[in-house]
Amino acid sequence: MTIIDLSGPGTPGGSRNLRGYLAEPAGTGPFPAVVMIHEAFGLNDIARRQADRLAAAGYLTLAVDLFSDGGARRCLVSTMRSLLSGSGKAFADLAAARDWLEESGRTNGKIGVIGFCMGGGFALLIAKDGFDAAAVNYGRLPRNPEEALLGACPVVGNFGKADRSLPGAAAKLETALDKLGIEHDIKEFDGAGHAFMNDAEEGPRLLRPLFRVMGVKPDPEAAVEAWQRIEDHFARHLRTRT
Repeated sequence: MTIIDLSGPGTPGGSRNLRGYLAEPAGTGPFPAVVMIHEAFGLNDIARRQADRLAAAGYLTLAVDLFSDGGARRCLVSTMRSLLSGSGKAFADLAAARDWLEESGRTNGKIGVIGFCMGGGFALLIAKDGFDAAAVNYGRLPRNPEEALLGACPVVGNFGKADRSLPGAAAKLETALDKLGIEHDIKEFDGAGHAFMNDAEEGPRLLRPLFRVMGVKPDPEAAVEAWQRIEDHFARHLRTRT
């Protein structure tokens, strides 16, 4: 697995020092490809293991580091503002990651996007930007879902019913996608909370007891099904060459 430089003159408005973690499948390709977008805690070990998991399933996976220009402490607020506004540096960075995969000569012409938490919100917003499939995991919905998701690619979504930060999000997303006629498969998992697909607890150690009370914790049983749903979705939409 490789850290790659994504910065350059072809990414106006993006991070000056944009980096990404490239997880590569075995073999020579070409491969179906995926842009992966991390949670609010950044491109950490949990995120890298998620990218490795997709690579093991056969997807050339580029996990872009939205905090490349200074880490979470310096970049989180501006990145969240970008998510809420639907514009800004983060979107230029994600476009650069997609372009890098397209120009790599290693894809089969199909590119998906997957995001978790903050990254899930971004994945929803860019699902209409040249991707062939999207996987949204407990991502915040845009203010006007029907407007923001018009023209989106097929979406699979995984949410936790015990996620206090996103009450009713799964149903609202499904309603919007139904109205738009966009292919989708949205599920809310009973008993699962926010970040339930993580394979370990994250965040500052002192805050982890509070996170558990808020339902922010891994749920290995629900995660197995959620990952299988993602792999089925990506296999259906990304395996065929263009």
